[in-house]
Amino acid sequence: MRIVCLGGGPAGLYFSILAKKAHPAWEITVMERNAPDSTFGWGVVFSDKTMDGFRGADAETHAAITQSFHHWDDIDIFFKGRKITSGGHGFCGIGRIRLLQIFHQRATELGVRLIFNTEVKDPDEYSAAYDLVIAADGIFSTTRRKYEDVFKPNIDVRKNRFAWLGSRKKLDAFTFDFKQTEFGWFNLHAYRFDEDWSTFIVEAPEKNWLAAGLDNMDSPQSIAFCETLFAERLGGMPLISNAAHLRGSAMWLKFQRVLCEKWFHKNVVLLGDAAHTAHFGIGSGTKLAMEDAIALSRVLSGHIGTVGQALAQYQEEREVEALKLQSAARNRMEWFEQVERYVHLEPEQFAYSLLTGSQRISHENLKLRDSHYVEGVERWFAARTGAKHSVPPMFTPFQVRGLTLKNRVLVSPMAMYMSCDGLPSDFHMVHLGARSMGGASMVVTEMTCVSPGGRITPACPGMWNHQQMLAWQRIVDFVHANSDAKIALQLGHSGRKGSTRRGWEGMDLPLEKDNWPLISASAIPYIEGISQIPREAARTDMEEITTEFVQSTEFAIAAGFDWIELHCAHGYLLSSFISPLTNARTDEYGGSLENRCRYPVEVFRAMRAVWPKYRPMSVRISAHDWTPGGLTPDDAAQVAAFFKEAGADVIDCSSGQVSKDEKPVYGRMFQVPFSDRIRNEIGIPTVAVGNIFEGDHVNTIIAAGRADLCAIARPHLADAAWTLHEAAKQHFTDIWWPPPYLGGKVQLERNLARAAQLRLQV
Repeated sequence: MRIVCLGGGPAGLYFSILAKKAHPAWEITVMERNAPDSTFGWGVVFSDKTMDGFRGADAETHAAITQSFHHWDDIDIFFKGRKITSGGHGFCGIGRIRLLQIFHQRATELGVRLIFNTEVKDPDEYSAAYDLVIAADGIFSTTRRKYEDVFKPNIDVRKNRFAWLGSRKKLDAFTFDFKQTEFGWFNLHAYRFDEDWSTFIVEAPEKNWLAAGLDNMDSPQSIAFCETLFAERLGGMPLISNAAHLRGSAMWLKFQRVLCEKWFHKNVVLLGDAAHTAHFGIGSGTKLAMEDAIALSRVLSGHIGTVGQALAQYQEEREVEALKLQSAARNRMEWFEQVERYVHLEPEQFAYSLLTGSQRISHENLKLRDSHYVEGVERWFAARTGAKHSVPPMFTPFQVRGLTLKNRVLVSPMAMYMSCDGLPSDFHMVHLGARSMGGASMVVTEMTCVSPGGRITPACPGMWNHQQMLAWQRIVDFVHANSDAKIALQLGHSGRKGSTRRGWEGMDLPLEKDNWPLISASAIPYIEGISQIPREAARTDMEEITTEFVQSTEFAIAAGFDWIELHCAHGYLLSSFISPLTNARTDEYGGSLENRCRYPVEVFRAMRAVWPKYRPMSVRISAHDWTPGGLTPDDAAQVAAFFKEAGADVIDCSSGQVSKDEKPVYGRMFQVPFSDRIRNEIGIPTVAVGNIFEGDHVNTIIAAGRADLCAIARPHLADAAWTLHEAAKQHFTDIWWPPPYLGGKVQLERNLARAAQLRLQV
């Protein structure tokens, strides 16, 4: 096979080494535009785990890299005059030029043909002359641009500015430093990569960069500015740029996030940055590129079939991993872009938030790396919450108004569809009662409707008459008498999503008979051509519905609920006013975001006026419609601010279910960023929801300040005592169990201890 690699960076060179090693008869050429001793950037970072993978791919290059790298375990974070260190991270740095030299030597030994100082020509010329063209030509790939209509790249140019610099300052750890200036905050990513040199990446939000006048400075002036800013870290050593030849502000870059829809075309395939990029905040760009090379070489070696089939297999295999790592890198990138959202945090929480910002490193993972550091975080967090001794963050108390929750876990509202005429039944008693004894601090009812016409299905519970109040009171009394949990009532109105079948009978499909008329912000059906068309709510309708919410609130007081939540999410009535997808009104309740929130806020204020001042009220919102033209996280922050001003104590941050056209990006804890933003930007406590299914998730979210509470849904369906079981897993024994169940507590803890001992013996 005749192969040409367009681009002599780590991706192309490493592929050529692996492919030539596996198939000495293959003719492989690498073409590079620069000279062999030219490079951009300074050091490259790999984790210990990544290095283990490189050892398996090619022991010779692994050995050479190992002899040249600088290894460290610690991360030092400097913030507000404090230094916080976390150890056990296991990284190594190597100079980019040294890495390329190792690859040059190894490729030459194997018989790869290296051609330097040659510009890549039209890719069509190479595809005609070679069996396979490897487009490893970087972030500004000529090949990708040539076949753009096939590769369909999604290129997102980010807002932060950064400069890639070097220094002879010998750092002892991976170093982050955050400096407040009169222009705003600047941050530093720095690490040592050999015996003499360290990389210094200076980054700032563009508004701060502009305010400092760096756009009008030449390179020496910019470097001098950075030297002054981070003088403490430099210890008198100068900063050096290998892009000093660039004029003006050109040394300051913007990161480009790239992901292609397709990675190959005929016999041309994208490799590394040409196909995808990952932000330097997670140190993964070169790692991704080299792992691409490993995968492509393996697929080509083992595939039986055409080149095109092999390339399709390569993309299928690597795209999943690239998306995972890119997602983590995006989380970390956005953390740095929004660093000023977090500077109000105390240094302990700020540092923890940074370390876990990618969502790939969790509380338990940090504990494995550095148990002493995590113990310190737990002591600090417990002390600030009033806990008497160090406990896992999820088991610390939370106080709001006159209510104290014993821990940070809620049983999320989940539709059961088990009522008749709006009456909660014995099923609800068992469902909520069992979970109230399962260790969570509070159970929340499913959306309970304020009128018969406000039900989602005929089987939904209500709170519009005295009989329903008494049925709910029975459940509330059971929870209070048999557990130390609290119980909240979630009130809502189905709007255009009403008069449908129970979930397992046909989600969101209209009833086959006995439908009732629907009402919404505008006459827009939920599912075009299938759902009923609601009528637009007139002012008299809105006044009547507000009265219904108030009456239901008064019933909730009589029933003894500890907390009440107003449902303004998921496309139901109040949500339909907020989202631009469902609100086409031209009166004072339509148009601007403030106008669209007007009616939901009116309802909230009316409820707050009768709800006791010492009891909390929360609002559930859809923080993202996941649809073009819909509500965005930017909008959601403002929505939260409106409810905060109206007296809301907590914002419950969900998303979606407003449009059938939605395309959510699912994953672990995928909705937590919405909670994070609202909590830290708007300054109101939040509930995080969405694919949170481990105690480790809860500990991480709470300790990092991304939410104050976590609502757990499906895990509680499978395990009513989910929180008690998580406590046992974490060896947290100081938790209330129902006295009749204490024998189960002892056996569970004993069994877990025995299992742990057996794992150690293995």
